[in-house]
Amino acid sequence: MRFSTPLRYPGGKAKFAPFVKDLMKANNLTGDYLEPYAGGAGVALDLLFNGYCQNIHINDFDIAVFNFWKSITENTDNFLKMIKDTDVTIDKWHEQKLILNNPDKHSQLEHGFATFFLNRTNRSGILKGGVIGGKNQDGNYKLDARYHKENLSKRIEKIGEYKDRIKVYNLDALELLNQVDFLLPPDSLIYLDPPYYVKGQGLYRNFYMHDDHVQIRQTLDKVQSKWIVSYDNCTEIKEIYSGYRQEDYELNYSAYYKTKGSEVMIYCDKVKPVKVINKQIDLEITG
Repeated sequence: MRFSTPLRYPGGKAKFAPFVKDLMKANNLTGDYLEPYAGGAGVALDLLFNGYCQNIHINDFDIAVFNFWKSITENTDNFLKMIKDTDVTIDKWHEQKLILNNPDKHSQLEHGFATFFLNRTNRSGILKGGVIGGKNQDGNYKLDARYHKENLSKRIEKIGEYKDRIKVYNLDALELLNQVDFLLPPDSLIYLDPPYYVKGQGLYRNFYMHDDHVQIRQTLDKVQSKWIVSYDNCTEIKEIYSGYRQEDYELNYSAYYKTKGSEVMIYCDKVKPVKVINKQIDLEITG
């Protein structure tokens, strides 16, 4: 199976799995793996399925994303039934959008499914974005273009098989980082992929201001566990993380349209760096 995650995610880093595997090998990291900004958790699932870590820790402060992961790990069979029974139509899209925007009026399972439905039917998987093909469904692609029930069900079934080794949290990243040294066994790795500094507001439901990014750096200074951070490559981030080793690399990605970008990988002092493969990564969020 080419993709492990059922979610399409803006800036999703599933293609980073080979790099993270090399990093864990080079540093003899055989414990757990944690992502404070999990999103689609493509890297985490790849590592777990291929035996590179004991457990994965998935955290997302967005209640919609959290409810999705909790639902497919704790209520797998019912979630799969909803996929089977729910038609992929524009009427259902409006219905699921209403559920997404009103989590207090619905069960965790219903809200988690709405997250999944909109992620698979919205442009580039952006929950706050528009439906594929437009509301009149007169575009080149229809809303079910990325909603292949059989394939997606298989991905979720596999995740359900590993549920005892998947820990899911709904914490602010700072709160989680203050706990990681107690949560993780020795020789674990934390990979942070925070909201983009420059364009985060347009992509994520929960985005950061400058001081939020500074607070993450200040908290990481005190974390004993090994960590790496990837960011969009900009002067502000390089200044915030001055003093840590940094490596630039290029990205080919799409969110509404194909484009190129530059990012930077930042390493804590305890991690032996490895090269980002070819220093160029093709990101795919359309699986």
